[in-house]
Amino acid sequence: MTTKPFLLLAALLPLAAVPAQTSAQTSALKGLDTGAPIDVDAARIEIQDAANQAVFSGAVVIRQGKLTLNADSVKVLYSRDKAGNPEMQRLDARGHVRLVSPTERATSNIGIYDVAAKIITLTGNVTLDRGGSNLAGQRLVLNLINGQTSFDGRGGGTAAAPGTTPGRVSGRFIVPQRPAKK
Repeated sequence: MTTKPFLLLAALLPLAAVPAQTSAQTSALKGLDTGAPIDVDAARIEIQDAANQAVFSGAVVIRQGKLTLNADSVKVLYSRDKAGNPEMQRLDARGHVRLVSPTERATSNIGIYDVAAKIITLTGNVTLDRGGSNLAGQRLVLNLINGQTSFDGRGGGTAAAPGTTPGRVSGRFIVPQRPAKK
């Protein structure tokens, strides 16, 4: 399988909505080598070749460069190129989804990456932490083509996290300390 779906990992969390504390606080995902090897560790893999999918399960850990994806299970949907080689079309992570880089952490119930559309969607009790600033909502959509990011409270049947209001996005932003002007 190719590493194309892991482009999601390259662009996942440099959200403009979450301010950096300092210029040194830029996303560790900026410049991620998406051609770097992808290491997968799981308790089990089930290849369903007739259905063009593979399912990794059991505390799945996927690493590429400085990025780590954890989930209870990850289903990879693929097609075949003219030579018969598998090409990833979609990656579905389910259950305790967590994306971590040295500067960000995002969690959700479900993570979906549509490779063809270059869209990443995290749904269900989504949280994002970057440099101490936090956002919480029900759906985060990242467009990898134009960089547009949307975070909203649409639940899609998922209950809101304790302490949050259904249908809303909440956040806390750290204001950088600046030296007093003389």
